[in-house]
Amino acid sequence: MHASMSPSATHRPMLNAFMASATAARALPEALWRSTPSHPLQPSPRRVLPPVHRAGLVAQRMAWWSALAVLVLLAPAARAQTPSPTPKTTQAESPYFFVQGAQPGVDALPLKSTDVKVNVSGVIADVVVTQRYKNEGAVPIEAKYIFPGSTQAAVNGLNVRVGQRLVVAEIREKQQARVEYQAAKKEGKTAALLEQHRPNVFQMHVANILPGDDVQVELRYNELLVPTEGRYQFVFPTVVGPRYAGVAQPTPSATTSGQPVAHAQAFPAQPVLPERQVSPSRFNLKVDLDSPVGVHEVRSPSHALDTQIDIDAAARRAHVQLASASSRGQSQSNNRDFILDWRLAGSQIQSGVLLHRGEKENYFLAMVQPPKAVPAAAIAPREYVFVVDISGSMHGFPLDTAKTLMRELLGNLRPSDTFNVLLFAGSNRMLSPQSVPATAANINAAIHTIEQTSSRGSTELLTALTRVYAEPKSPQVARTVVVVTDGYVTVESEAFALVRRHLNQANVFAFGIGASVNRHLMEGLARAGMGEPFIITQPTQAKAQAARFRRLIESPVLTSVKARFEGLDVYDVTPEQLPDVLAERPVIVLGKWREPAAGSTPRLLVEGHAAQGQYQQAMPIDVPAQGVRTNAALRSLWARHRIAALSDQEALTGGDAQKAAITRLGLDYSLLTQYTSFIAVDKVVRNPGGDGATADQPSPLPEGVSNQAVAAPSALGATVSSTPEPETWAAMLVVLAVLGAQATRRRARGGFTA
Repeated sequence: MHASMSPSATHRPMLNAFMASATAARALPEALWRSTPSHPLQPSPRRVLPPVHRAGLVAQRMAWWSALAVLVLLAPAARAQTPSPTPKTTQAESPYFFVQGAQPGVDALPLKSTDVKVNVSGVIADVVVTQRYKNEGAVPIEAKYIFPGSTQAAVNGLNVRVGQRLVVAEIREKQQARVEYQAAKKEGKTAALLEQHRPNVFQMHVANILPGDDVQVELRYNELLVPTEGRYQFVFPTVVGPRYAGVAQPTPSATTSGQPVAHAQAFPAQPVLPERQVSPSRFNLKVDLDSPVGVHEVRSPSHALDTQIDIDAAARRAHVQLASASSRGQSQSNNRDFILDWRLAGSQIQSGVLLHRGEKENYFLAMVQPPKAVPAAAIAPREYVFVVDISGSMHGFPLDTAKTLMRELLGNLRPSDTFNVLLFAGSNRMLSPQSVPATAANINAAIHTIEQTSSRGSTELLTALTRVYAEPKSPQVARTVVVVTDGYVTVESEAFALVRRHLNQANVFAFGIGASVNRHLMEGLARAGMGEPFIITQPTQAKAQAARFRRLIESPVLTSVKARFEGLDVYDVTPEQLPDVLAERPVIVLGKWREPAAGSTPRLLVEGHAAQGQYQQAMPIDVPAQGVRTNAALRSLWARHRIAALSDQEALTGGDAQKAAITRLGLDYSLLTQYTSFIAVDKVVRNPGGDGATADQPSPLPEGVSNQAVAAPSALGATVSSTPEPETWAAMLVVLAVLGAQATRRRARGGFTA
């Protein structure tokens, strides 16, 4: 397989099966190898096998080796996926290991660097990502690269620089953009296409990069930074974890509300580097913070930093970049999420209403700090169902951290609570037929079982959630489902729909574990289940996140939340219904406004029910003078939040019911969506005919993720022994073959003579 070409969906399972077979063969006990003489012409010097017995033994060994060969040939693909029920049903292409091929003249690694510049002003981040591609080979190439983005990003611009020429991209309907790109590619024009596969997963295509070309692709987006418990955080994901597609669903099901999810399996083939192999692509990042009040405790739990705070400006500005002389800085820095957090003086948050007066419409953002959390005096009994991922991608740090997390979560349950644990990979099982009281004995037994668990197999999340919702529930007990996973699946839409359809049965909290988890899945599960997401990127964070979960469960900060405006006519407000505030996170409202009457004093009132009783907070609104244009990012942020709301509705109903509305928003606001893409085409024909090679730029595996997330070790099936899969039966037959060979050897020894 050439490095510059991705294997087809047909051939990759065969390659994975071959790798699985080779791994199984290497792992066979020495007893099987020793059952065959080292050389047919060198019999044992001590024992002689009679001719008749020798012939029988050879026949038996041939039979065993034939059976083993059949098992190897019939071994399933490494991802343990069930084939599509019909030829028309397609599955997402699996991740595969990048192999440095020998294709002459082709630069298989054209992405040379990624530079990120972030400007944070108040609560809005403006981000510019520059990807530099250079063709150091001898033939023209098309570069393809999958990369992550923030789940909150409003991607609103793309520029391409080819030498001294600047090409500004335009937004198009997704299929139209593909047609234009393919036409430009065929004509020999340098072109770039940016597509969204998930709100946090993008793919860049750059066609006709000639030998020696230096092409820079500049991506721009805005993001709203919402503080939690007084701390702000900016996250820049650097790598897409390998995604498991699961089984395609060609027919409507309960998980899709009777509608097929047309785009659920749309995920591109993903080349990855083996575990611990460093990406040759350079990564650098700089952040400038500008705050109206002092900035304190600027830190990163993920990377080493060089930080400078401007003391002369009352510490209102800070400059941060990756440390140049640290392995946790610039070196090996693009295999995990970059996380930067800080707080403001006095642990304040920037409450208030921001307004933007646009050319056609005006936009606002309201951010209101809720009351402090107060422990509730009496807490109703609760049932907890913990859904724990033990698939191959969780091997190592993620599963070890999950075990630590489960010890903390289970250890803090109250005696009046009940609980159960479902372990899932390719199959699943409950630790108990029904939920049990949270006694010390039951908790210790559950922790012991979890501690003995190992990781292997695929990630059948939908099957696990479906089983949880099928479990009977007492109407007098509130059920909470806690999902613990790295989120490396492609069935986000189906999972959101399933959770939303069963919202009357349980709320859902999601714990994402890993250096680069699928935040789209974790945040979406929590949003659909009216819960809260938790991200654990280091083992030391498990205890604190478990404690935070407990605080949220015991006492919501604000319930029955409502926001109303006085003296300001607002419309197109999102969200339409404000959720309960479970953490010390501000209430967020975005929308549009019309000019107030002269002399009016507009204000915003936020009302709800807190632990102390009824709650109300009034906030004055300062309307800018005519002609003053500030906070221009609010336009993109409003559209981004409206698109997210429509996408949630689409996930609930299935299909593409909101496609037209999302497409129109994407085109009107020049935003990247699941239905719109950016296309940039240079007018100069530089490669007549468009001939050349394709280079699928590989990504490193996320830090802490082992080869089991991609390679053959997971081919022998899931580790949940209560429901063996076909792969597990294959492994059992291999073991029987080994035992049979050993038995044959013992019988043969009985016929030996000194």
